[in-house]
Amino acid sequence: MNFVSLIVTNQPDASRGKIEKKTIIKMNDYLKDEIKLDDIFVCYHDDHDNCKCRKPKPGLILDAGKKWSIDLKNSYLVGDRWKDIEAGKSAGCKTIFIDYNYYNEQKPKNPDFTTDSLLNAVHLIEKIQDEKNKH
Repeated sequence: MNFVSLIVTNQPDASRGKIEKKTIIKMNDYLKDEIKLDDIFVCYHDDHDNCKCRKPKPGLILDAGKKWSIDLKNSYLVGDRWKDIEAGKSAGCKTIFIDYNYYNEQKPKNPDFTTDSLLNAVHLIEKIQDEKNKH
C-alpha cells in the first residue's frame, strides 16, 4: 500500500516559552528520519491565539492535503486526544482514536474506530484497505 505518512501536531509549549521552536524542529527532523515520515505540520499557537491551524480546527490537515494532493475523504487521522479526532472529522478524514485512558481527559465523540496502540491502528488501516481492494 502506498500512503503518505504525516504528523499534524499542536506544540503550544513553544509559545508558552517552555521549549524553543528549534528544539521541536530538531525532534521532528529526528522523527522524520527514524520512522520515515513524509512531512510534519506544526501549530505553535496556544488556545487563546484562536488560529486556524490549532486542533480541533482542521487547518493543518487541510494544508497538508493541499501540499501533498491528498484525498482527505480516503485518509485516516489517527490521534490520542479528542482534539485530534474532531480535527480529522472536520477535514473529512476517517478517524481512529488511540485510547490510552489518559487521566481526567475528555474522550472524543464518535471516532470511526477506537484501538489501544498506534501499531494496532496501522493494522486496522491495513485490514480496511485490504477489504476495499478485494471488492
